Amino acid sequence: MAKKLHAAQTTDSPYAGGLRISVTSALGQIPIEGATISISVTGSPDVVIDTLTTDESGQTDVIELPAPPLEYSLTPQDQQPYSEYNFTVNAPGYEPLVVAGSEILPDVLSLQPISLIPLEMPGREEDIVIPDHTLYGDYPPKIPEAEIKPMDETGEIVLSRVVIPEFVIVHDGVPSDPTAPNYYVRYTDYIKNVASSEIYATWPESAIYANILAIMSFTLNRVYTEWYRNQGYNFTITSSTAFDQKWIYGRNVFENISYLVDTIFANYLSRPGVRQPILTSYCDGRRVNCTGLSQWGSKYLGDEGYSAIEIIHYYYGSDMYINTADAISGVPSSWPGYTLTIGSSGAKVQQMQEQLNRIRQNYPAIPYIAADGIYGQQTADAVKIFQRVFGLPQSGVVDYPTWYEISRIYVGVSRIAEPD
Repeated sequence: MAKKLHAAQTTDSPYAGGLRISVTSALGQIPIEGATISISVTGSPDVVIDTLTTDESGQTDVIELPAPPLEYSLTPQDQQPYSEYNFTVNAPGYEPLVVAGSEILPDVLSLQPISLIPLEMPGREEDIVIPDHTLYGDYPPKIPEAEIKPMDETGEIVLSRVVIPEFVIVHDGVPSDPTAPNYYVRYTDYIKNVASSEIYATWPESAIYANILAIMSFTLNRVYTEWYRNQGYNFTITSSTAFDQKWIYGRNVFENISYLVDTIFANYLSRPGVRQPILTSYCDGRRVNCTGLSQWGSKYLGDEGYSAIEIIHYYYGSDMYINTADAISGVPSSWPGYTLTIGSSGAKVQQMQEQLNRIRQNYPAIPYIAADGIYGQQTADAVKIFQRVFGLPQSGVVDYPTWYEISRIYVGVSRIAEPD
């Protein structure tokens, strides 16, 4: 991915992290072209160090920004391992917005989504302030819970099978706080947000993979057991680290975490003979210890060459295994089970072509293609541009993560109105 070197790279720091900002309308999956973003260091918010403009896909160029030394995020220490930047966003016809505290880690690409409210809509978006990362800030430890819920004894209502939900409803506070807002969040976006809030994207991929599995399994246990609805609440999960795991409204996520989630989002952790996803406890392993996965410990095991499943077995036991959900909600149809590439043909190719043509109405950088069910060079080129716009490897083939990202974006642009 081409990068524009940032002028502020003349500072003393030899480390830098990438940044790309995407701006859409709060009315839905509508990119905003021509939005201007003024960037400043969070500690000096009035000093603009760069200004970016979004293209027809609502995205800025990738730029590089100074970041702390890499080793700060590879061992627990008191120095903040990421730099923080503020973004002031303006676009004609939309309310302005400030995002404060977006995190930049060295050697990884940060993806900052921004949603603007049209002037004709009632209300105004409050400025977004991103708090400290959980491994750096001070957050309450998780209240211990059993990893398997005794559903038969309590008579709780549960789902009949494990399904990946299209959305989760996140209560942005402790369960008993009626003033905390609820947010509808796309499941994969939720997992990406939590993973970017709970671990560092600079860690070994196997450690990131293991932590994402724990995050997804924890989340799906809440979904499957309808844990909060059975207590009379109208949400799926909270953003409180004492009760669940940290989700931060409006925060940035990291490209490598995003892609890994797209690749494994239908997975979760199981034990033999147990139908529900396991409520996988985890903690940082430094300030707080627990019976489950140690986040810092998983990083060290990744350094030693442990695979993701070996890390899982180390902390949860050798009988824990990776399972796959029975169904995925909110997609027109499931992945065909094989990669679509030049020479492929049939109904699945035609469906994908039709979806890309609908997405093109919102994202005109994607070229129109004939929906003839034949995967030729024009289809491959259109897929490659889709992958570039939505942060996937630009292979030009429709693999598992690309199929479901096309499906999700298609549903997003086709939906008349998002849930309230």
